[in-house]
Amino acid sequence: MTKTNRMKIVSYNLNGIRAAMRKGLEEWIAEEGPDILCIQETKAQPEDVDLSSLRAMGYHAFWHSAEKKGYSGVLTLTKLQPKNVVIGMDIEEYDREGRVIRTDFENFSLLNCYFPSGTTGDERQAVKMRFLDDFYEWIGGLKEEVPPLIIAGDYNIANTAMDIHDPVRNKNTSGFKPEEREWMDKWFDSGFSDPFRILYPEKIEYSWWSYRAAARARNKGWRIDYISVDNNLREKVRELRHSNEAVHSDHCPVVLELGF
Repeated sequence: MTKTNRMKIVSYNLNGIRAAMRKGLEEWIAEEGPDILCIQETKAQPEDVDLSSLRAMGYHAFWHSAEKKGYSGVLTLTKLQPKNVVIGMDIEEYDREGRVIRTDFENFSLLNCYFPSGTTGDERQAVKMRFLDDFYEWIGGLKEEVPPLIIAGDYNIANTAMDIHDPVRNKNTSGFKPEEREWMDKWFDSGFSDPFRILYPEKIEYSWWSYRAAARARNKGWRIDYISVDNNLREKVRELRHSNEAVHSDHCPVVLELGF
């Protein structure tokens, strides 16, 4: 933690960690200095990536890679040594895709999550909806066992019309379907808060842009990356920002600062 007793947690879908490192990711991490960095879509196995420079910065690395090479995968980098690390949800269908890492600390437990995408068709959309139901139920049980939860990651859902550049045209698009948005509403009614909307109820910011049609330059994006905080931690929230200047991916980092 910094001298001001703030903790900085970053969630960043890299859409391939090796490509992101070629675009200066390590320099950005050194400059931003997160206490914990939750990476999604590593698209790599641990042996594929040289993390020596990040270890030299003081980071411990915890991987959950997909069985399928070059697909999915999450990586948690933390300067704080966790009290406990749990890989996966203990549900094989999702765990073989490398979607969840839990790290337990003194004041909270952190989940680094990559929710399934449904953009490739009905079959994957069905997997996504099943995951949402299973995840919700799993978290309900987990809340009874561990310290207050922080759930960071790519949720692959834009919650409200403020979180997507063209809500009308996308009303039946995966990531903004009514049933997905209903799940997000249920999620934020279940004891979790969206720090961005606590701090900025009316602000328009996005975390992902298509590579097509200069979407990022024109800021035609979606806010699909979140760091949900247990309502018991709500008063600890100091800042949440989207670091749009970081261009290692089609997503940008989501930066949460907490005061302890």
